[in-house]
Amino acid sequence: MNAYRIKPECRLTLTRFDPDDTGAYKKNEDGKAKAKAAAAEFIATLDQLQERLYANGTRSLLIVLQGMDTSGKDGTIRSVMSGVNPQGCRVVSFKSPSSEELSHDFLWRVHHKAPAKGEIGIFNRSHYEDVLVTRVHGWISDKVAKRRFNQIKEFEELLTENDTAILKCFLHISKDEQKARLEARIRDPEKRWKWNSGDLEERTLWDQYMTAFQEVIAATSTAQAPWYVVPANRKWYRNLVVAELVVQVLEEMKLSTPPAPKGVHFDQLTID
Repeated sequence: MNAYRIKPECRLTLTRFDPDDTGAYKKNEDGKAKAKAAAAEFIATLDQLQERLYANGTRSLLIVLQGMDTSGKDGTIRSVMSGVNPQGCRVVSFKSPSSEELSHDFLWRVHHKAPAKGEIGIFNRSHYEDVLVTRVHGWISDKVAKRRFNQIKEFEELLTENDTAILKCFLHISKDEQKARLEARIRDPEKRWKWNSGDLEERTLWDQYMTAFQEVIAATSTAQAPWYVVPANRKWYRNLVVAELVVQVLEEMKLSTPPAPKGVHFDQLTID
């Protein structure tokens, strides 16, 4: 997974990352089947690790998913988190800020949505929207955006210092793949509800978004809260990469099953 990890203070060029990459898996049905089987194993392991996380109640995990429209944020959540206990997992989606939220600093609405200890929190879009959409559309200046980069790093440092691990994934698709997915959305009656005419307007700004993503990812990928550029043209490989990354972060916590309550002798305990 280190091939997809962005080192702190690097000069990032997204064109160096192939959105159609499938790692060691061939781009055929056999490779797809093997990747899906590997992902299923990671998802099963994730179920066990999440139970330990919840039982210990000492650490938390924040997963940030960003990407262009149709990059698969919903699909990733649906697939990778399919086996976890909903009691210990919460998904938050940040839409256009309300008037109340606009009357505070841009991170105000984000902080109280961070996962509590014992939880996995998933941001489907996140605080990064406030340095992406706002910047591409010219609603904030470059000076304000770069100031926010530092504020985001400080915010994430605060979370990590208070026992929240952070995993940030940029789901990287090609412009051609986005075109195919938008067209599929139009053709499929079961997917038309997702259609938003604004998606076409945002698509015309593709190059501006790529530049904005490059700059913010490079500026905010840290040792404590790294960014990963996840190849997302192939949904089956995207799911495998994210599942492996989540398992990797949870395993690094080295959590074990908590001991039984003190004073209870289970060998002497009887239940009528």
